[in-house]
Amino acid sequence: MRITSVSVAAALALICASTSLSGQRPDAQIDPRSMTLLQQGRAAQAAGDTSGATGLIESALVIDPRNRQAFVALADIARAQGLPGKSIRLYREALTLEPNDVAALKGEGEALVQKGAVTKARETLAKLRTVCGATCPAAGELAAVIAKGPPVTATAQQTPPVVPGTAGATQQ
Repeated sequence: MRITSVSVAAALALICASTSLSGQRPDAQIDPRSMTLLQQGRAAQAAGDTSGATGLIESALVIDPRNRQAFVALADIARAQGLPGKSIRLYREALTLEPNDVAALKGEGEALVQKGAVTKARETLAKLRTVCGATCPAAGELAAVIAKGPPVTATAQQTPPVVPGTAGATQQ
């Protein structure tokens, strides 16, 4: 009898604590040190120091792996460096934390276009339009990137080499 009442009280205390934590916004729970490092990383990126920015933002994620803004910032850096696969992975990490993050959806769509996966980028655009509406500026920007298409790569512009002695020769 005594154990039952104690266990019920402990269960109620646990439920109350978990309910109060889940009622907060996810970003409200992020460690302030992580946010400070993220701001320093963004400042370094703006100054042109991408390796320093990457180090600071990765440190922010070590302190608090729930910092989705840090994932988005790292993904933006990776996309700017021409690493669409890495940036897609980082955007998806941010989207696992908050599936309706407009910046992460837009960035993922742009990275998919950069990689050449236009069909998947259109699917991401559809998700973005359901989240923020058709008149959302982010949706319009992503639609413009999709309409422009993937960038032309250097390998796509190459012509096949001509083997000496075979030019103009006829086959028999």
